Amino acid sequence: MPSTDKASTRDRLLDAAAELFYREGVSIGVEALCRTAGVSKRSMYQLFDSKDEVFAASLKRRAPAYEEQLALRTADPGPPRARILYVFERLEELAETVGYRGCPFLAAQVELKNPGHPASIVAEEVKRHLTDAFRAEAERGGARDPALLARQLTLVFDGASARAGAKVESLRGLAVHTAAALLDAAGME
Repeated sequence: MPSTDKASTRDRLLDAAAELFYREGVSIGVEALCRTAGVSKRSMYQLFDSKDEVFAASLKRRAPAYEEQLALRTADPGPPRARILYVFERLEELAETVGYRGCPFLAAQVELKNPGHPASIVAEEVKRHLTDAFRAEAERGGARDPALLARQLTLVFDGASARAGAKVESLRGLAVHTAAALLDAAGME
């Protein structure tokens, strides 16, 4: 069983990784990561085989809170259309917060460009959960082609997130209205 000190070291590394990779990108070196976490490189390598594994673990740890922010884990049995649009409302709200740089999971996939990278695998799983959640709601809502609608909604979500994260677009009303147009076209009331 790991000691309290190791758990604390692990938590500090994962916190620093989440912050640095989101703010600065994956090119952050081990030195900067360890300095920010306040741990030695030796300690990092005792816990993780590589910086890549730290990055993947930090994304995995962040996933439940991210999905909760978007209300993907809520038990609210509201109408499917409202549940889908709520995800886009949350995205619009999050995009207005200080320090928002887009979806951290999409950013990892785009920056890494390697679907076999441990962090890409975690990010793909989170993005698949988003699409699966959209599909489940589309099925409940009677969409003509739930799988296609889910993919379209994910595309709009990712595009909106990326544009807002790059500070080239304000999402105020745009993401929700775009998602609503897709829902209308798919026959979801």
